[in-house]
Amino acid sequence: MRVVQLSDSLSVSDQIAVDDVARIAEAGFKVLINNRPDHEVANQPSSDEIAAAAEVAGLRYYYMPVTARDFPGLDLAELSALINDAASPALAFCRSGTRCTNLWVATRGIEQRDASVTVARQLGYDLSMALVN
Repeated sequence: MRVVQLSDSLSVSDQIAVDDVARIAEAGFKVLINNRPDHEVANQPSSDEIAAAAEVAGLRYYYMPVTARDFPGLDLAELSALINDAASPALAFCRSGTRCTNLWVATRGIEQRDASVTVARQLGYDLSMALVN
């Protein structure tokens, strides 16, 4: 698990394991967001498995899968509220963290968008999903 902080309220990660969930809570995160569809690859932990571990760890868990084809998904307003709330730091994960980063950029207002794009690019993320839509 490679955690990258994008803002005071959001960090992103590549695919997490069920065993990572307790450490995520111990690190101070309050919200865990899964942006990866179940069964994207073989042996990937299911949303239900991660949800159960999140409940035990005291994390609020949200399953909000997105692919390049359906980006930004149906719940962008809800996602925006979750990932832009500094009072409840969130960790969002997908295969590499790229989808989550694109979603973060897509949720940013006009006044914050350029700065967010700069941060994401400096961290090496491909923003082709957020900048096309």
